[in-house]
Amino acid sequence: MPSDKEYLDRALAKLEGLGEITHRQMMGEYMIYCRGKLVGGVYDNRLLLKRTPSSERILAESECGVRRAVPYDGAKEQLDFSGAGAELVRRAAEAVADELPAPKRKK
Repeated sequence: MPSDKEYLDRALAKLEGLGEITHRQMMGEYMIYCRGKLVGGVYDNRLLLKRTPSSERILAESECGVRRAVPYDGAKEQLDFSGAGAELVRRAAEAVADELPAPKRKK
């Protein structure tokens, strides 16, 4: 089931204040980038962020009901921040972006 544009807008609102947040639509879902790094996406109207040591630590410290989820069959497990508050989502997305390597330059 493709994600709604309205849900994407609500998810992006939670990320306001982080600086350069962009998104790209792919096959009915949305990839979310922070400072040019793919940090997660909106899949089936769920806000999922990549699993990194930092995001796992934030998950362990919070008691907000964040759980692990798979965006689609065959994909790596991610963290479902759909029900989390904006502050927690921003902290986690920023931590993931800080931890990921810079994108490779295209030739």
